[in-house]
Amino acid sequence: MSQNPSAPTVLITGASGGLGTATIKKLSNAGWHVIAAVRTSGALAKLPDVDSLTPVVLDVADPDSIAAAAENLSAVLGDRGLQALVNNAGVIVQGPVEMVPPHALRRQFDINVLGQVAVTQAFLPALRRAGGRVVNIGAVTARVSVPFFGPVAASKAALASLNDALRMELRFQGVDVVLVEPGALETEIFAKAEKSAAEDGWTGGTEARRRYTKAVADAQAASAKQSATAIDKAANTLVKAITARRPATRYLIGQDARALSFLRVLPDRVRDTMLLRTLGLNRASFEATAESVPHT
Repeated sequence: MSQNPSAPTVLITGASGGLGTATIKKLSNAGWHVIAAVRTSGALAKLPDVDSLTPVVLDVADPDSIAAAAENLSAVLGDRGLQALVNNAGVIVQGPVEMVPPHALRRQFDINVLGQVAVTQAFLPALRRAGGRVVNIGAVTARVSVPFFGPVAASKAALASLNDALRMELRFQGVDVVLVEPGALETEIFAKAEKSAAEDGWTGGTEARRRYTKAVADAQAASAKQSATAIDKAANTLVKAITARRPATRYLIGQDARALSFLRVLPDRVRDTMLLRTLGLNRASFEATAESVPHT
C-alpha cells in the first residue's frame, strides 16, 4: 500500500499473529507506516489489511534472510531511516530441563537470542539515522524462572542482559532501547509450543520420564486456572513503548507479570516454595508413575 513520506516507520518481526497483528492495527490507526515481517511467504496472507503496510519475509534465524530483507527495505527507509524496530518474533520451548532435547534448546536460543541480535545489528544504521528505538519483547520469567519453563526463561534472560548492555551502548547515539516483559497472554503461542514439544519429543530414559508425569499434569492443571492478559490490552502497552516521547526502560504486561516480578526480591528458598505451591507441586508430584510424561 502507499506510504505517507512523513509517517514514522516501524519494523515488527513476528507480525502474522497475536501481539504482532494487534500492534500493527493500532499503529496503523495512529498514522504509522508498518513494515510487517514474517518468517515464510505463506504467512504473508495472515497479515492484517491496514493502510500503509509493507510486508516482508524475514526469518530471524537465517542470516541470509535478514540481509536480503535489509537490502530490500533500504528504498522504503531511505534517508529518514527507521523510527522503531520491534523484535517480536519468538518461540517457546518448554518442559522439564532434564527432558528437553538439545536441538530444541538450540532452536530456542537461535530464534529468541541470536536472531534478535542479528536483526538489531542489521537495522541499527537506519535506526541511528532516525533517532529511533529498539523494542525487545522479553518475558517476566527472565526475572523469575518457573518449573517446566526453564528453556524459554533462559533465552529471555539472555535477551534481557543483551538489552541492558545495548541500552547503555546506544544511550549517547540517539537510539533508545526498551524491554517489554509480558506474563501469560491470550495468544496461540502456547498452543504452538505444545505442538513443537510433541514433535521434538523428550530426551532421557523411561524411568526419568515417568518421574515427571504427575508433576507436569499438576502444573498444567494449576496453570489452567491462571488468568491471561488480553492481547488488545497487551498491544496497548507495546504501542506505548514504541510511541512514548520518553519511554521507560521496561514495561511489564499483566498482573501475573507484576506479581512474579515481586517474587524476585524474596530469598531463593522462599520463592521456590511459593512457586511450587502455586503450581501444585510437592514431593508426591515427582514420584515415578507407569505413564509416559505428557507434554507441557
